[in-house]
Amino acid sequence: MATTDPTTPDGPTAPGGPAEARLSVDGIQMVRLLGPQDRLLTTLERQYPLVDVHVRGNEISLTGDPAQVAAARALLEELLQMVRNGQDLGPAEVASSARMMRSDLNLSPSDVLSQAILTARGKSIRPKTLGQSQYVEAIDHNTIVFGIGPAGTGKTYLAMAKAVQALQRKEVSRIILTRPAVEAGERLGYLPGTLTDKIDPYLRPLYDALNEMLDPEVVPKLLAAGTIEVAPLAYMRGRTLNDSFIILDEAQNTTPEQMKMFLTRLGFNSKMVVTGDITQIDLPNAASGLRLVTRVLNDIDDIHFARLTSDDVVRHSLVGRIVDAYTEYDAKQQARQYEREEAREFANRAERRAGTPRDHLPKRQYPDRQGPTR
Repeated sequence: MATTDPTTPDGPTAPGGPAEARLSVDGIQMVRLLGPQDRLLTTLERQYPLVDVHVRGNEISLTGDPAQVAAARALLEELLQMVRNGQDLGPAEVASSARMMRSDLNLSPSDVLSQAILTARGKSIRPKTLGQSQYVEAIDHNTIVFGIGPAGTGKTYLAMAKAVQALQRKEVSRIILTRPAVEAGERLGYLPGTLTDKIDPYLRPLYDALNEMLDPEVVPKLLAAGTIEVAPLAYMRGRTLNDSFIILDEAQNTTPEQMKMFLTRLGFNSKMVVTGDITQIDLPNAASGLRLVTRVLNDIDDIHFARLTSDDVVRHSLVGRIVDAYTEYDAKQQARQYEREEAREFANRAERRAGTPRDHLPKRQYPDRQGPTR
C-alpha cells in the first residue's frame, strides 16, 4: 500500500522554491515498481527532468519544480495502481502513461491500460498505449477495423490476440490470416519447394504471433483441422467467410482491386481487421489499396479507421524516433515538390502574360519537337 506524506508537496517550502513529495510503498510493490536495475525509475526521471527522485528503503522522495513534482507523484500513484492490479510494468508503460496524463489530466492510465485481452504462456497481452487501447476497443465495437500505423505499434499482434480471444470464447469458429505475397510473379518461382514452401516466408510473421499466444503443440493441430487458416491473399477470391475472424496483414501492398475483393468476402457473424503502414508500400507499379480505401470507406458505419502513431510504438525507443525522422523527411520532400510545382506554374503564368508561352512559339525554335522545321 502506498501512502503520501501529508505535508508534501505543498509543505513548508519557500515561495517559488522547490516542492517535495514522499511516497511510502510496500516492499514487494517497490521491487515491481522500480524494475530490474531500477529501469522504471530511470524512465520516470527522463519524463520529468526537473525532478530529483530518490529511493531510501520503502520511501520514494520527489524534489524539484512544483508542477513536475505534482505530475511525477500522480504518475507514480497510477503506476502503483497498475502494480496492485497485477500488471507487469516496463519502460513502455511508464512512458505511455506519462504521455497520456500530459495530454489529458482526466485520463487514468491504470484504467485505460488494465484491459487484458488474454493470458498466453504466463504472460498477459494487453494494450500498452492510449492509441492501442482505442484500437482494441474499436475491434470490439465494429465489424471492420483498419489499423494503420508505423512499424512496432502492435497492429497485427493485438489483432491476433483479439482473434484468439474470440476463438476461445466461441464467438467465431475459425481464424483466417492472410497477407499479400508481393513477389507473386516470376521471382517467387525461383524459391525452392512446393507452393506452400514458396509462400511460407511471407506468412512467417503470422505464425510467430500464433506461437506466442498458443501452446506450440496446439497450433499445428488447429492448422490441420482448419480452425486456423493461414493463406496468401490470392486464395481468398471466390469465397464467403462466415463465422470467422479474418485478419489481412501488410495491406499497404494490396492493389485497389485486391482490397475490394478481400472486403467483399465478409460473411455472417464475421469480423475483419486490416492492418498496414502506408509509408512502407512495396508495390512496384500500382496504387495501394489501403491508401485508396481510407478515402472510399471513411464515412461508412460499422467501419472504423484506427490511426496509430510513433507514440504507440512499443519496440525499442529508437524505433519511435526513427519513425518520426522519416515522417519529417517525407514532409520536407513533399514541401519541396510542392514548391517546385508552384514555381513551374508561376513561370508558366508569367509566359502567358508575356504572350510567348513555349507551346505558342514557332516550332523552328525547338529542334527537339517532331515535324519538319522551316
